[in-house]
Amino acid sequence: MSGAAATGRGGETGKGPAPEPKRINLALQGGGSHGAFTWGVLDRFLDEEDVEIAAISGTSAGALNGAAFKAGMMYGGRDGARENLEWLWERMGALPEGSHTGWMQMFDPLQIARGLEYSPLYAMADVWARFVSPYVYGPLWRNPLRKVVEAFNYEHVCAAALPELFVSATRVRDGKIRVFKDADITTDAILASACLPNLFQAVEIENPATGESEAYWDGGYTGNPALFPLFGEGRPADIVVVSINPLERKDVPVTAQQIYNRINEISFNSSLLREIRAIAFVQELLDEGLMGAGRMNRIRIHMISDDELMAGLSVATKMTPNPFVLDRLKLAGWRAADSFLARHKDDLNRRGTVDLAALVN
Repeated sequence: MSGAAATGRGGETGKGPAPEPKRINLALQGGGSHGAFTWGVLDRFLDEEDVEIAAISGTSAGALNGAAFKAGMMYGGRDGARENLEWLWERMGALPEGSHTGWMQMFDPLQIARGLEYSPLYAMADVWARFVSPYVYGPLWRNPLRKVVEAFNYEHVCAAALPELFVSATRVRDGKIRVFKDADITTDAILASACLPNLFQAVEIENPATGESEAYWDGGYTGNPALFPLFGEGRPADIVVVSINPLERKDVPVTAQQIYNRINEISFNSSLLREIRAIAFVQELLDEGLMGAGRMNRIRIHMISDDELMAGLSVATKMTPNPFVLDRLKLAGWRAADSFLARHKDDLNRRGTVDLAALVN
C-alpha cells in the first residue's frame, strides 16, 4: 500500500484536526522569594503543549517571573522559557539545576523559616529597615535587583507576540495603580513593581500623560496582581491566579513576628480580593438575568496555591532568599500545578473552578 493511500487523501493521517489549545491568562502574585513557587507552577505548565498562555499580569516577583517567561518564549519557545526562569532564580539564590539531589529534601523549610525569623541578624536588619529610611544613603544607594532586571532582553519582553505582559506598580503621589505594557515595560517599570518602600528608594518614571517624573512603589498595594488588564479584547475568559500569600489562617497571630507577617499578607491580598469581589458581583447579575450577557464578559477564575506551606513561612523567608527554601518552593509550585491540571484541565475554557462567593464572603 502506498504512503498516500495509507495516510489518507493528500497525505493526511485520517485522525482529524488537532483540538484547539486551551487558552488561559495568568495572574502572578508578588511575594519576594516566595515567587519561586510561581517558578514551579510555570515550569509545570510548560509541559502542557495544548495549553496556551495568552496574557500574563504580574506584580513584584510575579512581574520578574512573567518577564523571564515571556523573554524565554520569544527566543526559544517552551525550552527557552524554562531556561530563562532557571537563570532568573539562580541569580536570586537558587542552586543550579542538577547540582543537588534528594538530599535537599532533608531540610525542612518551616524550620529554616523559624530560624531566619528569630535569628539576631535578621532581627537587627528588620529593626534597621523599620527605623532607617533607604534615602539616608543618598547617591551611594543601589537597588540590589537592578543588575538582575537589567539583564532581561527587553526586545523579547516587549515583543508584540503572545503572551501579552502587564506589570503593575503603585503611584506614590495618589496611591493609584499604573499598569505598564508593551514598550513601557522597562528595567525601571519592573523595579517599581517590586519596590518595597521601607527597603528601596521609590523608582522615578515619566508619566506619559503629564511628561513629569512620578515616583512608584510596589504594585502589591494596588494590584497583587491586577486582574482587569486581562479582561476582553480577544483574551480568553479564564484567569489562573497563582497565589503565594495565604488568604486564610486558622490561628490568631500573637507574637510580634506573627502579627507583622499577617498584616503583610492581608495588605497584599486586599487588592486581589476587591477585584474578585467585583467579578463575583457581575457574575451574580449575569446569573440572575439582571445584566445582558453582551454588556459584560463572564470571567472564569481558577487558583493555584499551597496555603499550608505558605502559612508556615514568613516575611523573613520572603526577604531572605535561601537555596533550600527556594528549591522546596519550586517543587511545591510544580506539584500544586500538577494537581490543578489533573483535577481541572478539562474545566479550562468551560467553567471556573473557584467558588467566588465563598472566597470573598
